[in-house]
Amino acid sequence: MSEDDRAGEFGPIYLPALQRIRDLWLEREPLADATSYDDVVAPTELQISLSDGLGDADAARLDIQWSEPGMYSFQYVDSEDVNWRFDRHPNTHSPEIHFDPPPEAATTAAKPSCIDVTEVSLVTRVVHTMWRAAYEDDDLDRLNSASNPP
Repeated sequence: MSEDDRAGEFGPIYLPALQRIRDLWLEREPLADATSYDDVVAPTELQISLSDGLGDADAARLDIQWSEPGMYSFQYVDSEDVNWRFDRHPNTHSPEIHFDPPPEAATTAAKPSCIDVTEVSLVTRVVHTMWRAAYEDDDLDRLNSASNPP
C-alpha cells in the first residue's frame, strides 16, 4: 500500500504489535516458513513468507504494518501476482476498515471489510482464518466472507 492511499494520520509503527502478529502466524500457520522486518533498526513492516500460496501460487508473502493508533495493513502478494489487502486507515475512497480484493488489491475497488474487531490478536486471527479458508477451499471469495469474525 502506498502512502497516497491514506488520507489521514496512520501513526508510528507499533513494534510490539508486529511481534505479536509474527508469533501468532508462526503458531497457527505451518506454511509460514520465514519472517523478517524491512529494517532491523527501525522496522516499519513485518514480512511473513509462506511456502505455498492461493490457487496456482507456489509461494506467497504477507507484508504487515500496525501503528500505535491501531491502524493496520495486511497485504498478501504471491508468485502468481495475486494481491489483496485488509486495511484500517483514514482515506477518501472507502470505509476506514476495508478490504482491497484480489487480484490487484486496487484501491478503487475497496469494499467494506468483514473484520469488525480492532485488537491486534483478534485482527490477526481473522486475517489468518480468512486466508486459511481461501487456501483450503481454493476460493478467493472466502477472503472477506465471514460474518462478525472471529
